[in-house]
Amino acid sequence: MGHPDDDGEHGTTEFQPSADDLVERNRQAADAVKTPGMAAAPSRHVAVVTCMDARIDPLAEMGLTVGEAHVMRNAGGVVTDDIIRSLCISQQLLGTREILVIHHTKCGMCGLDEAAFSADLGQRLGARPSWPICSFADPADDVRAAIATLRASPFIEHDTAVRGFIYDVDTGLLNEVSVSS
Repeated sequence: MGHPDDDGEHGTTEFQPSADDLVERNRQAADAVKTPGMAAAPSRHVAVVTCMDARIDPLAEMGLTVGEAHVMRNAGGVVTDDIIRSLCISQQLLGTREILVIHHTKCGMCGLDEAAFSADLGQRLGARPSWPICSFADPADDVRAAIATLRASPFIEHDTAVRGFIYDVDTGLLNEVSVSS
């Protein structure tokens, strides 16, 4: 298992830091991105849990704008203790009452061999992770498990509307995952 910059799938381009360019872009865009007086609480009272994949723009894919939703992201869009922490704060301090769990097609966490990944990290970095990698075999099954975890958590309001979806990175469509009650 190689580093993403070493394999054919991701190319072999030489890395160039982007921070200076991004700060300059920020300076150019800052006039259009003003949110004075906007509340920290999302106006639609919704929180979205999704993957960090660069192909996903959670606000755009649902036609949302800044200020309408809280978005929590991690590798795979997995409901971890830290996601539950953020959702609890989102609910208790900022009034969200709906949670959307969104996985996606072609996710790198789907089918990832955790043992091989951990061994590779141990070899390349000299340490294996102490945290769970949280890969999964089927995104729909993992969405169902995430919904069950959220519904069972004492830190998520019991009357929260929780639904799950798979975002198709090729079509841009959200497809709901059926959950039996």
